[in-house]
Amino acid sequence: MTDNARARKLADRIQVVVAETLDRRIKDPRLGFVTITDARVTGDLREATVFYTVYGDDEERAASAAALESAKGVLRSEVGRQTGVRFTPTLAFVPDALPDNARTIEDLLNKARAKDAEVREVSTGKTYAAGADPYRKPEDDDEADGEAAATPTDEDGSTKE
Repeated sequence: MTDNARARKLADRIQVVVAETLDRRIKDPRLGFVTITDARVTGDLREATVFYTVYGDDEERAASAAALESAKGVLRSEVGRQTGVRFTPTLAFVPDALPDNARTIEDLLNKARAKDAEVREVSTGKTYAAGADPYRKPEDDDEADGEAAATPTDEDGSTKE
């Protein structure tokens, strides 16, 4: 098993252990509705970053971040006990930006849909200024080539016979 696979496996286990421990053992009133979204472990398995989201406003997010910081020791000891690794990684809690990014993308998509609907509404019943196909095409390839080829000219502009 490669180090990368081992780190990923440990990160998955840390995510589960932290989520279960927060649900069952941590009774801090500051801890809001926290969801552990991801965990990542460095290649040397010494440091783990745990990503989380909090349902609520900025005040609830700040209170939950403080509660996670104060519960870090209990969570780390529980991770060490349940994973059985020689060195228990240090835990760092980072708010996950994914929900905010998803909300921003959704807002942008809604604006684009509104603009498309506006353009569709304005263009209803309108016609193109130069017709449906604005590109010039020769009327008939034989006629266009036939006239030029039928009367060859010299350099001075007189016709050859």
